[in-house]
Amino acid sequence: MVHPVIELEDVSYTYPDGTDALNRISIRIDEGESAAIAGPNGAGKSTLLLIMAGLVAPSSGEVRIFGRKIGKKDIGRAESMSDIRKRIGIVFQDADTQLFSATVYDDVAFGPMHLGIGEDEVDEMVKSTLEFLGITHLSERHPYDLSGGEKRKAAIATALVSSPDVLLLDEPTADLDPKNRREFVELLKKLKEDGKTIVIATHEMDILPEVVERMIVLNGEIVREGSIGEVMLDEKLLERANLDVPVVTRLFKLLKNSDDIPLTVEEAIGRIKEMVGDK
Repeated sequence: MVHPVIELEDVSYTYPDGTDALNRISIRIDEGESAAIAGPNGAGKSTLLLIMAGLVAPSSGEVRIFGRKIGKKDIGRAESMSDIRKRIGIVFQDADTQLFSATVYDDVAFGPMHLGIGEDEVDEMVKSTLEFLGITHLSERHPYDLSGGEKRKAAIATALVSSPDVLLLDEPTADLDPKNRREFVELLKKLKEDGKTIVIATHEMDILPEVVERMIVLNGEIVREGSIGEVMLDEKLLERANLDVPVVTRLFKLLKNSDDIPLTVEEAIGRIKEMVGDK
């Protein structure tokens, strides 16, 4: 039986200056699911992730995380949220906001140490996380001396170190070069295979077909929700939301008038082989 891990019902959020960021959002994220929250800059994606992580309370509506209703009083009390903090990892859009210690090791160790975990266990957790991400060699480096891709991996390490059930990622491919982007996609695939629940907030479409099954288009409110294929092939919807169709999909729409349009490079290779074979 599939269990929900995050449930939002009629959630709205208004910034202190009176600007409405989110309007009556209802979302259910199930255990083991991978989903994308896509929308243009300013659509409210980052705010929504913070609410889903239990870091920010909505102005109205109800939030349940792992079946537990979360209110403003809970968010303000660290001891009441410690279990949720262990089970949800969040990676912010700007890695510099997540990396603030003298070394990468210290940054990755910061979370578990403040959850009351023993020093020896923290050391083992940090080392295994760095090894899993292939960044053990960065352990003693100062975060400000890292490249963009290295910072992103270090930020992910701070979120993964406590082996969370849920991983929330805010614009995770921002500023990544093609090599680091490919490595990141492979990492997400591995995390999916390990059973992690993954939610990605982004306006970049090309990586999504490889790593998510469901897509929610957001622009202050939910514009559309459906499978990745259903939403990706709705060009008019994506255009209205200032989102691009993946390059592979766009190419095949130009080459071939068919409903069976590939979304990923692997699917495109298969279609090309079929086309060549037909000849």
